[in-house]
Amino acid sequence: MQLDQKLVDAAVAQLERRWPPDEEGGAAAVYLDDGRILTSVGLDNLNGAAALCHETGAICQAYTLGGRVTASVCVHRDPEHGRILVLPPCGICQERLALWGPDVEVAVPGGSGEAGWSARPLREVNPYYWGSQFTDDGTWPDSELHSS
Repeated sequence: MQLDQKLVDAAVAQLERRWPPDEEGGAAAVYLDDGRILTSVGLDNLNGAAALCHETGAICQAYTLGGRVTASVCVHRDPEHGRILVLPPCGICQERLALWGPDVEVAVPGGSGEAGWSARPLREVNPYYWGSQFTDDGTWPDSELHSS
C-alpha cells in the first residue's frame, strides 16, 4: 500500500482519540502490505529518556504480526498555531523502518496543494544509509541481514 491521505487521516484520528483538541500530542499510522492500518502514540514521560516515538508501537505491532510495513506517517498537533504537522521520521524511526527496505514510503513536510506533505521512499530520505556498507554489493541490506 502506498502512503495516501487515508493513512494520514488514520494518524490524525488516533491523535484526536488520545489528546483533547487543545493539547499538544502526536500519533502515527503505518500501512501493512495487506492493506491493514496500524496506529500508535508515543509515551509521554517526565523522564524524556523513557519516551518513545509515536511510530514505535505500530512498528512493533507490525513486526509482532509478521506484517510488512509499506508506508508510515507521523503527525503532531501544534495547538499554539492551531495546526497539525506532518513530521518526517527521526533517524531512529528511519532505522526501525529500514527493516522493510528502502522502498518504504514515509511522509515528509511540504508538497503541493492543501495536504502539506509528500511521500518519499526511505532511500531518498536517507541516501547514505550506513547499513549498505555491510552488503557485498553496497545495496540496502535485506530483512534477513537486519534481523541477524
